[in-house]
Amino acid sequence: MNKRNLTIDMFRGLTMVLMVFVNDFWTVLDVPHFLEHYATMEDGMGLSDIIFPMFLFAVGMSIPYAIDRRYEKGLSTESTLGHIFSRTLALLVMGTFICNQESREMAGCRWLWILLFVAGFFLVWNQYKATFKPAKWLKWVGVLLLIGLAVYYRTPDGGYFEALWWGILGQIGWAYLFCALAYLLCRGREWPLYLVWVALCLVNLSVVRMRGGDFLIGDNVVGDLTRALHLGNGSIGIMALGGMLLTLTERKLKTAKVGIGLAAAAVLAVLGMAAHQGWIISKNIGTLPWCLFVSSLSVALYTLLRVLEGKGWTGWFKPLRTAGTATLTVYMIPYLFVAGWVLVSPSIPSWLCGWVGVAKCAVYTAVVIGLAWILTKLGIKLKI
Repeated sequence: MNKRNLTIDMFRGLTMVLMVFVNDFWTVLDVPHFLEHYATMEDGMGLSDIIFPMFLFAVGMSIPYAIDRRYEKGLSTESTLGHIFSRTLALLVMGTFICNQESREMAGCRWLWILLFVAGFFLVWNQYKATFKPAKWLKWVGVLLLIGLAVYYRTPDGGYFEALWWGILGQIGWAYLFCALAYLLCRGREWPLYLVWVALCLVNLSVVRMRGGDFLIGDNVVGDLTRALHLGNGSIGIMALGGMLLTLTERKLKTAKVGIGLAAAAVLAVLGMAAHQGWIISKNIGTLPWCLFVSSLSVALYTLLRVLEGKGWTGWFKPLRTAGTATLTVYMIPYLFVAGWVLVSPSIPSWLCGWVGVAKCAVYTAVVIGLAWILTKLGIKLKI
């Protein structure tokens, strides 16, 4: 039977904890630069620049386990395809709502609009107990609420609710869809997936500006194809597919091999350094050196966590377990605080800066994890 991989839970949980942590930096002043996002053309990356791609890596790692588990339960390919499309749709819808409130101002009561779309998410995608009969009606209430909020939405200049760039969750949704369908097509003969990963790397190089000149830059048929697949310049696919390949490689080895994991991390780092000779490191652009360096860090972290799991040194993860098993719930809770901030519009005190501000963000992260734990105990947990 396809057992749950505790190391993936730990990897995903740590990533989500860090995501909540860095996403709160906007509420404090003068955060140390190495913790923040680097500017688009700065040629480097801070802690904030590695969290989203590492989460994509975790998404990819989970795909083979999730799909194979469905087949082991006797579910059909048609049912699995429906599951993949429904999960993708959920992520796209959530991402679009979040993106509209983050990317531009809206006319009307923004704080209430945020609270209501979060409530809508929980009504539609809560993990209701099978015996809870009102679940169907609550889901329909949530659907109607989200439709109403989308129709009501206006910007101050009269703009409507739009997909925009789909938001973080939407980007995850497109990467998940691409990788899940690729795995279904190649299931049982996974070697083509390695070629797809290489192809995505080449796509990235072909559409991203070099340091000293151009190389098939921007508007070419290769870039048009990846944009049509909602993969941008290929970077989100590189990260998610890289995670999936790590799972498949580990399966072929039958067990985690520390030496091979560290060697793979080293090879990815060397490839990143080679690519860095021609392209800068930039999260905002999604350059290949950024993808390769984060992939190297992801493989190294996963290998370390595998070692800890093998030795039974996992007690430290217990307070963070909710972040690994109720990840979407943890991700959504901060928007309740955002709504409160929009309502009150407080000024940031001058003393809440530097490492004091960082400490405040750490406390805030612990509060979010604690609230998520309480909600799960009350039977409130987002599940798509």
